[in-house]
Formats: sequence, C-alpha cells, structure tokens
Amino acid sequence: MDNKRESKGWLERWRQRQKGFQLGQQMQLDREAITDRMERAELQVARPELLTGGQRIAYERSLNRKQRQQRSLDVLDIPLEQLNVSVFDLETTGFDPTRGDEIIAFGVQHVAGVEIAEGMGAQFYAEVNPGMKIPTHIQQLTGITDEAVHGAPSVNEGLGQFFHFVGDRVLVAHASAHDKAFLRMALWRAVKKPFKHRIIDTMVVARWLHPRLPAYTLDHLAAHYGIAVERRHHALCDAQVTAQLWTCLVKEAAERRVTTLGDMYMYLSRN
Repeated sequence: MDNKRESKGWLERWRQRQKGFQLGQQMQLDREAITDRMERAELQVARPELLTGGQRIAYERSLNRKQRQQRSLDVLDIPLEQLNVSVFDLETTGFDPTRGDEIIAFGVQHVAGVEIAEGMGAQFYAEVNPGMKIPTHIQQLTGITDEAVHGAPSVNEGLGQFFHFVGDRVLVAHASAHDKAFLRMALWRAVKKPFKHRIIDTMVVARWLHPRLPAYTLDHLAAHYGIAVERRHHALCDAQVTAQLWTCLVKEAAERRVTTLGDMYMYLSRN
C-alpha cells in the first residue's frame, strides 16, 4: 500500500513538473512571437514599402496627422515678428453665402514678420465670375461690373488660385467672420473639404490692445494708426491696409510681451 502511494505521489509530481515545463515553453513562445511582431512593426515603419493595403493607408494617415500636429506646434512657437502670414480680403455679392451670395474678388498681401512683402509673388488679386448678376449697389461699391467678370475665371478656379498662393501660411483678415464663411462654403462646395487654415482677426486683436476705442472698422483703425487709405472695397487695396494694420498690432503686442502666435491666442482667449 505504501509503495502504491509513493508511486502515485511521484507520478503526480512528475505531471506537475511537465505542466510547468509546458507552460514555460508556451510563455517563451509567446514572448518570441511578441518580439517578432514588434520587430516587424519597427521594420515596416522604417520601410513603409513593406506595408500592404490597409496597413499602408493607416500608416500614411498617422504620419500625416503627426506632421500636421508638428507644423501646428511649430507655428504657435514662431515669434510674431518672424511669422509669415497672408493678409487677405474678399469682395462678395452680399453678406450671406447660405442664401446664394458669391465671391467676386480675392485679394492677398504677404507679410514677413513686420515687413510688407514686395516684388514678384508678394501680392495676389483675381476677379471671378460668380455665375449670377452682381447687384447694382455692389457694382457701384466695388467697381466690379457684370461686364468685367463676364470672361473671368469661375469662383472655383479663383478659389484654387487663392489657396495655391497662400499655401499653408497663417491667414489674417479684418472682421474675418464674413470672409471665413464664404471661404468655408466655397471650399466645401468645390472639393468637399473643411476649411482648416488658422485666421487671425485684426479687429479682435485691436479690441484687445485698445478696448476703449470708439469703433473698430478698418477705416477707424487706419485713421488711428495713421495708415493711408487710397481705395476702399477693393480686395487687394483693403488687404494691403489690413497688412499695415497687422504690423502695427504685432509691434504693440510685443510691448506687452506677447511675442508668439501661441501667446496671442492665449491672451485673446482671456478677453
């Protein structure tokens, strides 16, 4: 009886040792499999040509997202006195793009830090055909007539030229809600893409710097800063006046130790 018990106990201990050995082997195999997957993943990131199908699409989307995030962070850290911006203005047939009003002119002035850019490639102006009759009072206000835009590019063509010219620069405009609404609507209608450019509104910045001014129209602020206004309600001329206003605001912001775009966003959010 004792021999049987001893034999049975030895057999049980042997089985336990076998189970432990098999478990250890399985854990080692699992570790090797995990390591192999990690090495292959690292190799694929280093050599994206090894990715296939959905993996490549996911990898490219992830990479593009990281690049956009990095560019965004970089832009926020650039000193305002070194930041390249595109100051723009639009002329339109009315005030509401959701009710059929259209863009009839684009105007852009590049600014490098606090210097108005000059020479080739510093300015952009285009009149476009809105595909509708321009109201008489808008023709009188802007000087843009139905005859003038009869053979002009379409709004979509002008939109493409505009975005090609500004690239990925930060945009600056005065009372920008109007312009942004038209750009957003035109961009979605043309290519079904959302409007993603950063826009700084000089009217908002001026209100933060000078909260007690009687008015914040482009004319009032131009007079406040002594900026000459040669022509109004012309997209390029208004963009050039806004560009000069922007340089004045950047210099004043620096006196308050607001030196980067990130600083400016932070202070504007508080006001």
